[in-house]
Amino acid sequence: MIQSLLPFFSADMQQILATLPTRIAAELQEIRIREERPLEVVWASGCGFVSDKGGLCADPGQAYRPTRRDCAELLEQLTQHSMYTFEEELKRGFITVSGGHRIGLAGRTVLEQGKVKYIKDVSGFNVRLAREWKNAAKPVLPYLLEPGGERVYRTLIVSPPQQGKTTLVRDLARLLGTGGADNGLRRSFKIGIVDERSEIAACVKGVPRFDVGYRTDVLDGCPKAEGMMMMIRSMSPEVLIADEIGRAEDALAIHEALHAGVGVIATAHGRDAAELRRRPILRELLEDGVFDRFVVLARPPGAGPETAVYDKQGKRLDDKLAWRGGLT
Repeated sequence: MIQSLLPFFSADMQQILATLPTRIAAELQEIRIREERPLEVVWASGCGFVSDKGGLCADPGQAYRPTRRDCAELLEQLTQHSMYTFEEELKRGFITVSGGHRIGLAGRTVLEQGKVKYIKDVSGFNVRLAREWKNAAKPVLPYLLEPGGERVYRTLIVSPPQQGKTTLVRDLARLLGTGGADNGLRRSFKIGIVDERSEIAACVKGVPRFDVGYRTDVLDGCPKAEGMMMMIRSMSPEVLIADEIGRAEDALAIHEALHAGVGVIATAHGRDAAELRRRPILRELLEDGVFDRFVVLARPPGAGPETAVYDKQGKRLDDKLAWRGGLT
């Protein structure tokens, strides 16, 4: 996985990153580059610094410190030597590259009428490695289908950051958009993905790089609310998929989708219902009974990932404990 990213880095950083232990490289989630500060990597079970002599080190004083030239070369490669071409990405604060990997940017913002126009003097990068995990959604899929399998329950996928929401929703799109008995489906569905951050489908020049299903259409880089309305008007989806909802306009678009008879699968940050209720827009959606199913992802310390599915009353569908905080 990391091999496909190495060409973006300077020669010095390529040599340093190539020394990572095989196990760490296989589990790598993030490469965090901060100019003149220790080079950090994050993997599935921990984090650490990369030594200037190669390999990992616990002491940041022994870590490689990316130079201004390292950062400048990385930005040049990411923008294909044309900052102007990537003006919109610089405004949003991230660039998605082939393979679905997303590179977050930090630096000094330039404002125009009080809004971010672009980021300049970029000195921080968060290289987030994207992984396609096929069949990740198979265990939960039966709980998201109405009896008979002809319709999909309106579903909200909830978890703290980096617990697998996007991976799960991507595979749901693939399964529903492909159908087939092997996937536990009587039929396939027309899926519309509004991929504001280019993370679900990982489009490059409009073409998905991840498998999101045969019958799936993608609006890439489009604001969720506007994109959902565009999809409803132009692509007649049976199910809309969107990542990280939470704004007032998102809620309005979801209501419009429901009035149009279109199913919705969305994700949101949170640990439990009580946490969702502290966010006014999500509280409104809960109180309106918009969602029929809630998929909650968690990764307790020292344990593997856990997944649970609840109905709108907060009852766990495998008869375990109710979701903390309740939903009604």
